[in-house]
Amino acid sequence: SKGRENETGVSEFLLLGITNDPQQQQILFWAFLCMYLVTVAGNTLIFLAIISDPRLHTPMYFFLANLSFVDVCFTTNLIPRLLAGHVAGTRTISYVHCLTQTYFLISFANVDTFLLAAMALDRFVAICYPLQYHTIITPQLCVGLAAVVWMCSALISLMHTLLMSRLSFCSSIPEISHFYCDAYLLMKLACSDTRVNQLVFLGAVVLFVAPCILIVVSYVRITMVVLQIPSAKGRHKTFSTCSSHLSVVTLFYGTVLGIYIRPPDSFSTQDTVATIMYTVVTPMLNPFIYSLRNKDMKESVTRLLNRGSKSS
Repeated sequence: SKGRENETGVSEFLLLGITNDPQQQQILFWAFLCMYLVTVAGNTLIFLAIISDPRLHTPMYFFLANLSFVDVCFTTNLIPRLLAGHVAGTRTISYVHCLTQTYFLISFANVDTFLLAAMALDRFVAICYPLQYHTIITPQLCVGLAAVVWMCSALISLMHTLLMSRLSFCSSIPEISHFYCDAYLLMKLACSDTRVNQLVFLGAVVLFVAPCILIVVSYVRITMVVLQIPSAKGRHKTFSTCSSHLSVVTLFYGTVLGIYIRPPDSFSTQDTVATIMYTVVTPMLNPFIYSLRNKDMKESVTRLLNRGSKSS
């Protein structure tokens, strides 16, 4: 294969980042720092509010607590490294760190998609089969589903990462045209055979789209049931229980599918913007979407904050 003679064991990669303009880099640094702090604070608040309030110990909020936790992990995997690189003035990332970042990125992204599907399923049963809801969606089922989601995501990610670790690269410091280690771009940089990787990647796309289809089907059924409710007030009240979840799903899938479901050419500026949307902006907005549109959540967060201010 090409470049076999000068092939070397790679010890690090060069992340080209978002821009070369120092002024823009400075603006982006503060923007990312603020977004990261808001993401961590907002999602931690939601997580603690759900845990501390017995009235929120329901399936929907159980999945939301998981989602808040995974959003904090997801951004923590990417942003601190980016900020530290800016402060230190370095763009290189070690080989081990790069693969670790890829592993957690794939794992948390999978957890996100499966959790959104589980939440759609919960809404579907609650609206389409209200009388059987408590016999179908049991606490045991929720815990079991969450355990399977986390375990499967970890295994899927491990398979990807092990396959990535088999790849060899021709240049001594390969350049990744992104601000983090993206599995897709790493695969394209390799000069060894990537056919197995591509097959697994295709499988991953199918696994990613399957929950999306489940969500769409659930909402088609929900809409059909809601439209049969005679009063406009009843329709609005029933559908408003789904609005937060629907907003988050649209934000997440809209940006992700915008990047990956298209011809495999090089990454462009709009891809970087879309990536920032789903890696930073969506996790940051989730707490606001859920707390602002939800009375119980709002009350719970307010109580938690009041308790915090009294104790301090």
